[in-house]
Amino acid sequence: MTRVGDWTLRRRVVTLLTVVAVLLIGLAAGEVALAAKNRTHIDAILNKTGPLRVQAQEVQNALVDQETAVRGFAVSGNPADLAPYDAGRKREQDLVDSMQRLLGDYPEIRVELLAVEQRAEEWRQAVAVPVVTTTQQRGTAAGQALITDQARERFERVRGALDNLQLEIFEARQQSAQDVRRTSNMLVVLLIVAVAVVIIAGSMLLVSLDKMVIRPLTGLADQVREVAEGDYQHGIDGTGPPEFVRLAEDVDAMRRKIAKDLAEVREARERIEWVNSQLQKQAEELTRSNRDLEQFAYVASHDLQEPLRKVASFCQLLQRRYAGQLDERADQYIAFAVDGAQRMQRLINDLLAFSRIGRLTTGFTEVDLNKIMGDVAGQTEAARQYADAELTWDELPVIRGEEPLLTNLLANLVSNSIKFRRPDVPPRVHVSARLVDDEWEISCQDNGIGIEPEFADKIFVIFQRLHAKDAYPGTGIGLAIVKKIVEYHGGRVWVDTDTEEGTAIRFTLPALPEDVEAAAASTDGAADGPAGGEAVSGDGDEPAAEAGTGTPAQADRRTDDTDGTDGPDEAPEGGRTGDMRETVG
Repeated sequence: MTRVGDWTLRRRVVTLLTVVAVLLIGLAAGEVALAAKNRTHIDAILNKTGPLRVQAQEVQNALVDQETAVRGFAVSGNPADLAPYDAGRKREQDLVDSMQRLLGDYPEIRVELLAVEQRAEEWRQAVAVPVVTTTQQRGTAAGQALITDQARERFERVRGALDNLQLEIFEARQQSAQDVRRTSNMLVVLLIVAVAVVIIAGSMLLVSLDKMVIRPLTGLADQVREVAEGDYQHGIDGTGPPEFVRLAEDVDAMRRKIAKDLAEVREARERIEWVNSQLQKQAEELTRSNRDLEQFAYVASHDLQEPLRKVASFCQLLQRRYAGQLDERADQYIAFAVDGAQRMQRLINDLLAFSRIGRLTTGFTEVDLNKIMGDVAGQTEAARQYADAELTWDELPVIRGEEPLLTNLLANLVSNSIKFRRPDVPPRVHVSARLVDDEWEISCQDNGIGIEPEFADKIFVIFQRLHAKDAYPGTGIGLAIVKKIVEYHGGRVWVDTDTEEGTAIRFTLPALPEDVEAAAASTDGAADGPAGGEAVSGDGDEPAAEAGTGTPAQADRRTDDTDGTDGPDEAPEGGRTGDMRETVG
């Protein structure tokens, strides 16, 4: 048999509450029964004995009216004086019938009522009827002669019977009132007992909770607090109900696990501190290196530019002044010197531009990429005219960024598309944008020579070239600048290797919150947004609906021609402005 000490907390509380509930239910049942009896006694007082007293008094009044009417008729002989007598008899009969209906539980009162009726009938037969008959037949004197002391005695018997009836009704009413007081007192006693049971049960519950819950939990909390203060080797023991013992065991198991993890954390922290010390040393080295780079940038932008300009200028003077006057090999040497000086100038300028990205900042503002494309079109106009190239773009979004850097970004992409064109094929470059989640994905598509998938990542590395400088001139830093600008604006850039013709370079830029909200609220999504006008994409493989911006405020499609920025070897090309094609020979 299970000991009480082994009972669970739930079982103990349920047992106590069950006992209390049984006691309270028993008390409630007793109170209900007493309340029903009390109601019956009150009903007897209000609806039976009370009306009986009133009706008995009215019966007495009716008999008095009859006796008075008989006396009056004997004196006056006027038949009108008998009207109260007849009315009194009728009223008496009605009252007796009404009282009979209320006497089901009062046989003693019924006996007294029958006695009253018997005495009243005897009075009428012995006194009232003879007086009335004699007066009617022989006159008032003869009638008055019959009203003797014996006649008055008979009516007094009626009064005595009425007094007995009233006394019996009064005793019955007093008994009912006493029953009401008794049942009410018992109800009060039962309520006091119920309150006492609740108080005792509550006290027992509080004491039990203090012993079975509060003390064990307080002890457990004290032990846990010791562990929390750093004593992870302090064992935790549980007391009280089995649930608390198991809880203490679980907490102790957690303590052991934490102690083990902390030991591992200490070891890891020591390793991290060592790594941090190494990283701090590297950071100091990087800081010194950055200072050296900044100094180099300053030297490159000032000290190196001046002698380079002199070398280039004098080499060009030699080339112009002595061209054809020296032998062919001297002209070739001078041409090599001019070309080397110019390439060195371009390389230094590109390095400076690359190093300044993100370092010399003007702050982010809202930039309309359509305006940027207009500027790019102006910068690349000469190269487009030379190559008879066509530059088009869809409606582009407004984003937050630095306008000079974004202009450089798009100018580099457009210039690359024009530079790496196929022979005898007029270049076509198309710039488009679409909203993907919370970013704008912007594409620069052309119909040029394309890029092999294995070189898709290599082209964004600084100074990495896939072709000889004689085939495609340049410093090999343009796409590295593109990558750095995109990442500076929180985006990413890649080459779409699934393009069937030419090259598609895509990059992302964070969208404005209002554009994201407008796209989310639109039932059609980004694909149903405006796609622009009639301009054709760079290679014809990208539909206008896919390349559209998907913004609600899309205006007419605007296209224009741009020119290259990579040096004198970039040539002008043709273009399109608005919806009018403008071709330059």
